[in-house]
Amino acid sequence: MARDNIISSIDIGTSKITTLVASIDEEGIAHILGVSTVPSRGLRKGQVVNIDEATSAISSSIDAAERMSGSSVGRAVISIGGSHIASLNSHGVVAVSDPEKEITESDLHRVIDAAKAVSLPSSREILHVLPRGYIVDGQEGIVDPISMTGVRLEVDTHLVTGGATAIRNLYKCVEELGVEIVSVAFSGYASSFACLSDTEKELGVVLVDIGGGTTDVAIFVEGALSYSSVIPVGAINISKDLAAGLRVSLESAEKIKLFLGRTPKLPVMSPDHDEKSRRRNLLLDDLDISSLMLPEEIRSVSQKTLVEGIIKPRLNEIFTMVGLEIKRSGFGGLTPSGVVITGGGAMTVGAVDCAKKNLVMPVRIGTPLHITGLIDEILTPAFCTSVGLLLYSVKDKESESESRFGGFKKFGGIQIKGLAGKVVDLVKSLLP
Repeated sequence: MARDNIISSIDIGTSKITTLVASIDEEGIAHILGVSTVPSRGLRKGQVVNIDEATSAISSSIDAAERMSGSSVGRAVISIGGSHIASLNSHGVVAVSDPEKEITESDLHRVIDAAKAVSLPSSREILHVLPRGYIVDGQEGIVDPISMTGVRLEVDTHLVTGGATAIRNLYKCVEELGVEIVSVAFSGYASSFACLSDTEKELGVVLVDIGGGTTDVAIFVEGALSYSSVIPVGAINISKDLAAGLRVSLESAEKIKLFLGRTPKLPVMSPDHDEKSRRRNLLLDDLDISSLMLPEEIRSVSQKTLVEGIIKPRLNEIFTMVGLEIKRSGFGGLTPSGVVITGGGAMTVGAVDCAKKNLVMPVRIGTPLHITGLIDEILTPAFCTSVGLLLYSVKDKESESESRFGGFKKFGGIQIKGLAGKVVDLVKSLLP
């Protein structure tokens, strides 16, 4: 198998760090060779708060994935999240330079540069420059204007930005392990590659990635990412609510939450139910959790109390905030494909019902697509970002705008300066 086709992804999240090693075939389908997931340390709400602990956790995940795949992780694409992520839409205009008025690659470079020439604080870095659509002499909706004839070229772009300090700290954790970062992607955008279809993106869809510490919102309109944001509330808040309500540890609360997600719903009682059926439902409501072997020695809990009284209020809060983000984006009426929920929090009991109730849109759970190989343990919403990073890296090689455009060296959209740039140049000169 050609080594060039081996690629790795590292999803660095608040609750877990997942490393995937895969080979990519000619059709862009990822064949998983190695999988490793370890509990996250040194991160809070998607941002590094302890570099040593974060580096150690990432190292453990990489080592386990290398052992399973039999291949070393020398280059990887990584995810980035956290409340420091923000976005804005920008417009660029240039005159076509060719005397024959034929649009060339150079014109695309210039119009993208014009669109990303926005005023940003020095504390912000551009992660993605994503064209939403081109306009040639007033004609809108053009996907690829190269070789078309025109005098005036315009582009609408979506810029995803992040905090420079948070990005650099994340880079430091990975680069200290000797891993070359070939690209970096906003985790909500990466997830879209794994669980959204082209039809959904074209019609308009809202992707809600509920992670451990944060919830990513990505809105696609007419096939292009048009709005990105991060809500600083995630699935760990549900676990904390359960821990407080049941007076148990956070670890025990997490086990109970996952157990509830695997438990079938309570049957709905009819209005004219008799005493016998009422007693049967009360017995069903008393959920036996003795198999979890919790240190607090809790044997049973009330399923209805936990779901209706603790879990759903927090889910309602999350989806209310998602609704506010959709309203703020201005694309509320342009997403007929509805909402796709993914991330580990999507497996929380009642998530779909709460989303339908608060957003009044069609809702489905998104799971990873376009993968083969060792996939038994990763065909869940929790691994959409990890798989999406692999598929994103394929597109990044082909046509990702931040790789193609711009006159300076970039490492996943971040300028390489000084000694680091010289080292990269030296390594590249030595490669065959």
